[in-house]
Amino acid sequence: MQDFDQHLNAGWWALRIGLGVGPIITGIDKYFNKLADWSMYLSPIATKVLPVSATTFMHIIGVVEIAAGLIVLSRWTKVGSYIVMLWLLGIAVNLVTTGMFYDLAMRDVEIAIGAFALSQLTAVREGQAVVRQGTASSTFAASR
Repeated sequence: MQDFDQHLNAGWWALRIGLGVGPIITGIDKYFNKLADWSMYLSPIATKVLPVSATTFMHIIGVVEIAAGLIVLSRWTKVGSYIVMLWLLGIAVNLVTTGMFYDLAMRDVEIAIGAFALSQLTAVREGQAVVRQGTASSTFAASR
């Protein structure tokens, strides 16, 4: 059982780092456009209804992505992973409405599933921590 726990822990760390650092990097790049010209991924529907330019909107998006990544890396990993999951599903919907980028939309749905998996692993991990604390408290109380 201990080996299985180590594998779950390794998977949790891989997802946490990937889903935390990834949004931070892409969020920062919304200001520099080194990885991509991010505004080209914005749906024509969105550009028509947004009260700001595509560039300004991408800067706002960058702040949200950085915040989401930081939340995943913080003690609120479970909440952050749900935020990243919903964010990625929103991006996938946006990509589908461009009439292109279906491959990227599918990739974002797959990554959203990974974010969901991280939330579930975090819930188990947090539950085990509570059980361990309860056991320690019971042991201490019994020894008194």
